[in-house]
Order: sequence, then structure tokens, then C-alpha cells
Amino acid sequence: MPELPEVAAVAAYVDGRAAGFPIRRVDVASLAVLKTADPPYTALTGRLIESVGRIGKYLVIRTVPGPDSTNGATDRDPVINLVIHLSRAGWLRWSEQLSQTPPRPGGKGPIAVRVHCGLPGEGFDVTEAGTQKRLAVWVVREVGEVDRIASLGPDVLAVSRAEFGTILAGTTGRIKNVLTDQRTMAGIGNAYSDEILHDARLSPFASAKSLSDSQVDSLYETTRSVLTTAIGRLEGQEVARLKSEKRTGLKVHARTGLPCPVCGDTIREVSFSDRSFQYCPTCQTGGKVLADRRMSRLLK
Repeated sequence: MPELPEVAAVAAYVDGRAAGFPIRRVDVASLAVLKTADPPYTALTGRLIESVGRIGKYLVIRTVPGPDSTNGATDRDPVINLVIHLSRAGWLRWSEQLSQTPPRPGGKGPIAVRVHCGLPGEGFDVTEAGTQKRLAVWVVREVGEVDRIASLGPDVLAVSRAEFGTILAGTTGRIKNVLTDQRTMAGIGNAYSDEILHDARLSPFASAKSLSDSQVDSLYETTRSVLTTAIGRLEGQEVARLKSEKRTGLKVHARTGLPCPVCGDTIREVSFSDRSFQYCPTCQTGGKVLADRRMSRLLK
């Protein structure tokens, strides 16, 4: 799943190529991904892309009226936002030679939405792989109209040390769950939470509320360091390379069975029905191997 660093890199990439240019056309191959109907997605045609940014893990394309807008009342809207949540298997593919043939509605291919923008012939496809269709797209006047955004906690990189400590002290959840709960703090997902907890030498099962002041200090600084380092590594990369670049920077996530790059111990995994996380016993749990509930059930 794309997390804060990848979404920030995608936003910067598209902003550098599309900001100041009009949206020439939007093609929708999967109406199921559209979560709003007013304004219609056709209202984006002819509007200028003012900026491309992010809120948490959501991509936000902000548009304003353009000289060639032909959508009647919608042209009087000072702002219309195209909001995209890539979810677990979604991605954005930029092309300098975007196909002018609209993708077939209801087709079996991965393309859900195609946006013609940037220089003539350029634009991007929003795609989704796999069978779990969770990709979501909204066309809204105010980003707060997206209920998922309205329920987000503060952006994790905008939280002060004091605010961070208050958030942790106010929950009894396990620290892994707290870091990935977007209603608590927005931006961190499964992969970077594994990396953060490894660098901070904390067990994923540690209670957030029970952390000492020094552990909270370490976790706060590590969170910022891991995310800003990842943003710096991904900055300026072609969108097509972001996924592979992300993997090269991971020390424990998705490295089950490999040696920990810090201590050499074997990276272990805890699996659930639809996800898993990785950790190093020596670095994080005092050598204790955490119970893998899925494997425990298989061995009964």
C-alpha cells in the first residue's frame, strides 16, 4: 500500500508536470471507484490544475476554472478537487504518450480512471491490481466532504513532540496499531510502521500508553527520521520506479527469514487473515519470538 512518502513523491511528480495545465478529458472505466456524483467527473474538463498535493495517504488534485472550461455552472466553482485514495493495490501511471482511446468501461484490465493533463499527449492512469477493489476517487468542492478525510487524525509529520506524547498517552492500543490508525495520526501504514518500530527498538505489541518518556522521545524522532529519509530517497524518482525504490530502503518489512541488517538475527513475521508484519526479536523483543496466530491455528 502506498504510504505517506510514496504519495508525497507521486504528488510532487504529477505537480511538476501538470500544474498550470488544463485537464483535457477524464475517462472512467470503473464507475464503482467514483464515490461522489456532484460535481460530476466531467466538470473537471477544461479546468486548470492549480496544485497536486496530499492529505495523509490521499492524493489531492486541486483545480480552478480555466479559459476553455465549458461546463456551465461548474465553471463558477472556485475550486473542484479530484481526490484519490490508492488503497492497497492502487497506483498511478504517468505517460508522455497516453492512449487517446478511452479504456473500455467494465473491462477486466487494471485501469480505473484516465486523466488527460500536462503537455499534449500526456496524462496518467489510475490503476488497481488484484481482486479486492478498494481504490476510491472523489470529485468534491471541499476536501472535507470526503468523510474519510474528515475523520483523519493530524498528519504525522505535523505533530509536535508534546502532541505525539499526548496521543500515545490517550490510548491503550498496541503501538503497531496506534501508528497505523489513520484516525489517530495520518500517513503511516504497515511497511513504515515496521521500519519505525525496528529503528526505535520497540515491540509491535508494546502498549502505547505504557511507553516511558525516553521511549516516546525515541519513537517520535525515529518516526520523523524514517519518513523524511524515505521522502528524500523517493524525491524526483519516476513514478514507475517508486515501488522498487521503496523496497530497497526497507530493513525488516517484507524480509521474513532474512538476517536483520543491524544484529544478524532472523527477521520474523506475525500473520493475520489479511496482513502481516515483520520484526527482529533481538532488536525489538529481547529475543522473544512473538506468537504467529495464523501458524498457531495451523499447528493445532
